[in-house]
Amino acid sequence: MKHMTVSASVVLAGVFATGAAFAQTAWDMPTPYPDGNFHTKNIAEFAKEVDAKTNGSLKITVHSNQSLIKHPDIKTSVRDGIVPIGELLVSRLENESPIFGVDSVPFLASSYELSKKLYDAQRPYMEKLLGDQGLELLFSVPWPTQGIYAKKEVKAIADLEGLKFRAYNLGTERVAALAKMVPTQIEASDIATAFATGRVEAMITSPSTGVDAKVWDFLTHYHDTKAWIPRNMVIVNKAAFDKLSDAEKSAVKDAAAAAETRGWEASRVENDAKMQVLKDNGIVIVEPSDELKAGFAEIGKTITEEWKTRAGVDGEALLKTFNGQ
Repeated sequence: MKHMTVSASVVLAGVFATGAAFAQTAWDMPTPYPDGNFHTKNIAEFAKEVDAKTNGSLKITVHSNQSLIKHPDIKTSVRDGIVPIGELLVSRLENESPIFGVDSVPFLASSYELSKKLYDAQRPYMEKLLGDQGLELLFSVPWPTQGIYAKKEVKAIADLEGLKFRAYNLGTERVAALAKMVPTQIEASDIATAFATGRVEAMITSPSTGVDAKVWDFLTHYHDTKAWIPRNMVIVNKAAFDKLSDAEKSAVKDAAAAAETRGWEASRVENDAKMQVLKDNGIVIVEPSDELKAGFAEIGKTITEEWKTRAGVDGEALLKTFNGQ
């Protein structure tokens, strides 16, 4: 009987151990950018913190550089429950609502301080739009400021006319149209190939993306226009999130808040560091001429007015909050 009792105890212990293993939740998380990108590094730290805070009961595996799901499909995949969580560029969703594109309106918020203020004004509207689709916003982190990459110095808007231009959202497509360029949608991971094959000749993007793509292999100049500060966001499927225990939900929220704070600071550091990398690799850093600034300011005014018209009452309220009215 004693041996039977011991054996039964061992069996029960095995059952409970197996049950604990099955209780573990595993989430796959697609992201658009390579492992070396500061957004991806920040998300890797987020996943690590979730693991630690839940004592391993929730494991998030990050699939970087579009290796699991292509960038254009990440939001839909999270919404449809194909994956529970993912990262994407906020303004990719501007075709759903202009609210998602306000961070890419040129010269509306061209400093980190103004960008954070704009995000605070935008967030409630984003949360409502995402919530209506069964999604929840966890955190949002900005890119460094956006500048013009080209094979020559651009002294005025007229110098851009006719160039094949890499676009990545509706905002960049509109900039291209107003500057009389020819826009082509190109994902970050395809930039080098697009330039090498002549599909594009210029782009507006961050120092980070420029370094990721090793632009010194096919471009010569970076114009520090500080045109806008777009953001990425991490979203979660609400049904998947609701299945977590209260402790796991708190862990995810806490790790998300920490990731957002860490990401904003990392973006500032990244901006300066990657500008230096561009210089070190022979890219000529150009301070925009007054004529170029004036030309972009006019484009910015046009796009802001167009955005206000498309965004309607919510857009007007958002900008009033942003402007402190």
